[in-house]
Amino acid sequence: MREPTVTVACSIWRQQGAADGKRVIPEETAVAFTYDGGSYAVMMATPQNLEDFALGFSITERLVSAPADIRQLDIVEHDASIELRMWLTEPHAAALSDRRRHMAGPTGCGLCGIESLDEAVRPPVRVRDGKSFTPAEIMRALETLGPRQELNRLTRAVHAAAFWRPDTGLAAVREDVGRHNALDKLAGALMRDNVPGHSGIVLLTSRVSVEMVQKTAAIGAPLIVAVSAPTALAVRTADTAGITLVAIARSDGFEVFTHPQRIKETTKEAATHVVA
Repeated sequence: MREPTVTVACSIWRQQGAADGKRVIPEETAVAFTYDGGSYAVMMATPQNLEDFALGFSITERLVSAPADIRQLDIVEHDASIELRMWLTEPHAAALSDRRRHMAGPTGCGLCGIESLDEAVRPPVRVRDGKSFTPAEIMRALETLGPRQELNRLTRAVHAAAFWRPDTGLAAVREDVGRHNALDKLAGALMRDNVPGHSGIVLLTSRVSVEMVQKTAAIGAPLIVAVSAPTALAVRTADTAGITLVAIARSDGFEVFTHPQRIKETTKEAATHVVA
């Protein structure tokens, strides 16, 4: 399997002048998803954690609901691309075949595997109620993510998606040049390791678009924490999905956009704020 990074020569300019140097940068490869012999989507992605990518993409696109629904996966490398060839079990294979027969073809909206504008903004899966988190837990989760972003530490050019649980900390971290890809890879990793989505927090190093909320809803996570701002449609979708959306999360705090009832201070935290 090809490496996720390459080292290239570059000219480095500083105030003292120019000098020859080297830079580690992420690889970007066309990754094609095919199901039962038919093409579905092509994503530009970092060529690592491809089994997680195949499973996670299939789940967040609602093509399957469990690893066992993919009866075979072959990772085929070509000269300039990688193909993820999957064969589905029934009834998923029949459902995908029926979906293909109703594809709108060239009049579609241009999103991967989407045949209508209505499907592009389809209602998200609603997450389970009940679990809450403290501000201290959210801040602790953010603090643990940076040291685990190994690929970004080398390249400073990739996004990360991670899953944090109050009892065990970071359960998984996945990185990719594409923020959607990183989240799909995370979804696959959680599913393969039987980590229940309702047990923790999805952490994102990117902005929050509607697709990121839809994918988080498919994972079943009740809380998204992102370092950047959300879009308006992402906020509306998170509200519909029952997801608590926390964004613009920094070392000094964060902003809560939906379902704030899930963020609860402990008595000790509240007392500390009063003293401050």
